[in-house]
Amino acid sequence: MRVTTSFPLGTLRDTPSEAEIISHQLLLKGGYIRRINSGIYAYMPIMLRVIEKISNIIRKELNKLGCSKLLLPQLHPSDLWKKSERWEGYTAGEGIMFNLKDRQGKEFGLAPTHEEVITSIASEIINSYKQLPLCFYQIQTKFRDEIRPRFGLMRSREFIMKDGYSFHSSKEDLVSFYKKMEIAYENIFTNCGLETVGVDADSGSIGGASSKEFMVTAEAGEDTILFTKSGSYAANIEKAVSIPNEAIPLKTKTDKLLETPNQKSISDICKNNNLDPTQIVKVVLYIARFEDKSEIPILTCIRGDQNINEIKLHNLISNKHSSNLIKLNKIENIKHIEKNLSNLPIGYIGPDLKDTVINKNSYWTKTWLRIADYSASNLSDFISGANKLNFHKVFNEFSFSEEQFLISDIRNAKKGDFTIKGNKETLREKKGIEIGHIFQLGQKYSEKLNASFSDNDGKLKNLWMGCYGIGVTRIAQAAIEQNYDENGIIWPIQISPFEVVIIPTNLKDPIQKNLTEEIYKDFKKNNLDVLLDDRDERAGVKFKDADLIGIPFQIIIGRDSINKEVEFLCRSSKNKFKIASKNLLEKFIYESEVMYNKKS
Repeated sequence: MRVTTSFPLGTLRDTPSEAEIISHQLLLKGGYIRRINSGIYAYMPIMLRVIEKISNIIRKELNKLGCSKLLLPQLHPSDLWKKSERWEGYTAGEGIMFNLKDRQGKEFGLAPTHEEVITSIASEIINSYKQLPLCFYQIQTKFRDEIRPRFGLMRSREFIMKDGYSFHSSKEDLVSFYKKMEIAYENIFTNCGLETVGVDADSGSIGGASSKEFMVTAEAGEDTILFTKSGSYAANIEKAVSIPNEAIPLKTKTDKLLETPNQKSISDICKNNNLDPTQIVKVVLYIARFEDKSEIPILTCIRGDQNINEIKLHNLISNKHSSNLIKLNKIENIKHIEKNLSNLPIGYIGPDLKDTVINKNSYWTKTWLRIADYSASNLSDFISGANKLNFHKVFNEFSFSEEQFLISDIRNAKKGDFTIKGNKETLREKKGIEIGHIFQLGQKYSEKLNASFSDNDGKLKNLWMGCYGIGVTRIAQAAIEQNYDENGIIWPIQISPFEVVIIPTNLKDPIQKNLTEEIYKDFKKNNLDVLLDDRDERAGVKFKDADLIGIPFQIIIGRDSINKEVEFLCRSSKNKFKIASKNLLEKFIYESEVMYNKKS
């Protein structure tokens, strides 16, 4: 394509102030996207070529698995989401679904995901086990009402996503297909030229028995990944499990009160009493609020050097109360709910605080749910609050199980911890950008939307489902986080908008012009992705733009054109060769194949 007639560049010289991370800055400066509003972007022609290449890689791999492509509506009736019991959670309060009413007053939502719609369709078209397994997928725009859109296409309100859904006659068949999809995802990301890591993950609002995220490791990532050097274990911090360092034994063996005036923090208690954080049990109070407006007060205990993982706590409470058929909406730290505090000695509460004391000093009259993390329950001798303002207490021979605590893993794993299996390797930490997520949904949606099939024994059974998402526009931006330098983007060749750009330094020179046209037509004839920068601009401007937009190879036609020689430059290595034009095509094919094979 020619820049002047069919592919105008819209590069910027200054970095837009709105862009916080390098990939966002380069997409804007390179003219790939244009901001329309907060979290809303137009994909310019050069960006659309990247998106189409990523989409083609996805399609090719999923078609190998026998998946069928379709296109689902983006406007969803609320009835479907109410059947799955997700409407309230997605639209009320901090819900992420844009929702509206039509002129008849019927409620609709703009799709952030499509589980309800595809399950409804499956309930109508799948009747027998003989039709299974089936997998459908689509690549289209999704909408999410982000509280704080940021980082360009990383956290936007409108984005392109591949979502797929599989249907099975048994759990075993679902697990088998899930493993095949995991391999397909690894192939997709490798074929996009990305370095990724698959990690165990929390299933979140999508739900299901298990899920796995695929991360591009990058400092700009909003997720934290914990992993071992050998690769034997990797998990998102929301899901990661580990063994913390051993606690330092407490030498004091007699129960006694410690006067700790204004010492509410772990660091203050340790500093003033010659203690180690591992010798302390901290108590944190929460309120679990359910969608039916009911509440459960919670008292949690954890070792002083550890932090509570509220995702794990949320999931534990949801599972424990699932028989009530009410969904946990959120948990809140009681410190932020002043009306419920009254005279409770916050900062000095111990694990032996009685319900009668709590309920006397607050509006609750319920039995509190008591939860202890393993890091706390493994201690029998420790320091904790004395349930008296400005006092802590030495606990000896304390048993969390005898005090009717639910004992579970509710702590944040962290680097330096040990794995729970194998040779107990040490965990390391990196930041990551999520670009894909696969789920074993089980029968969560088929049960609620009556999607069943007739098994080989003639009995009706609920479908087993899997769900598989890839952020297409996220891949494009995440690739830049792994591939850039001080001059601009360095695209992996597999998803680059073009493979090569031809840069004539002076098209007014007839020799240069003729050689440029000869090379351009030769590359086009061989079906190569080539861009010709035929603008009437200074050579320096063209060079800067070529580096900024990041096309893998550059052909520079200058003074040596009189001898039918050109410069051939590799964007990533910066290697530059002077080569006869008659050997140029062969050189490009060789170098591009090396790059494809290296990245794939």
